[in-house]
Amino acid sequence: MYSSLLTSHKIIVTLFLLHYILKLVLLLLDRKQQLAAYTKATRVIEILLSVGFLVTGGWMLFSGAVFNFLLIIKLVCVFGSIPLAVVGFKKGNKALAALAVFLIVTAYGLAEMNRKAKTGGAIDTSTVSADPIAAGKLIYSQTCINCHGSDGKMGGSGAKDLSVSILTAEQKHDLIRNGKNAMPAYKDLTEEQVNDVIQYIATLK
Repeated sequence: MYSSLLTSHKIIVTLFLLHYILKLVLLLLDRKQQLAAYTKATRVIEILLSVGFLVTGGWMLFSGAVFNFLLIIKLVCVFGSIPLAVVGFKKGNKALAALAVFLIVTAYGLAEMNRKAKTGGAIDTSTVSADPIAAGKLIYSQTCINCHGSDGKMGGSGAKDLSVSILTAEQKHDLIRNGKNAMPAYKDLTEEQVNDVIQYIATLK
């Protein structure tokens, strides 16, 4: 369910962003007649995109999204852009319209930053390298706990319940390495670290 919402949200946000960029270009170029014609022709589409944007985003938010600083700033940008866009384009105010589009672009960028931030970077497990379970727990606490929770059952951002997972070790390895849906790919982990995480996850059952 969450993955479908995420895909839908991405498509809607992309169309929403392109729509407003086109309107901004027309406004900045003083193409008032073309802007008026385009606005009239796409009024229903704009309403549908706006509603879709808020509904899919809100649904994901209340379906277990993990709040952090980047997500909060993203929400501020999104909700700040709406009144600015309405006033800016209605009044033909280029500065407000440009600021609204800038905030939408910023929100989009923050979403990508938030996704990439989940993957972290290189993790030093040298202090516990002799114990694969301890090393796996350390990595898990730094990269997985925000969505899966300390017991693997949290389900944040659509994360699966690890305590009842029936995936094989090979499937878990592929999932950790390549990611899936809202889960990012952890390319920076070494093979040993991935295997350590898999061993630790097995203790959550």
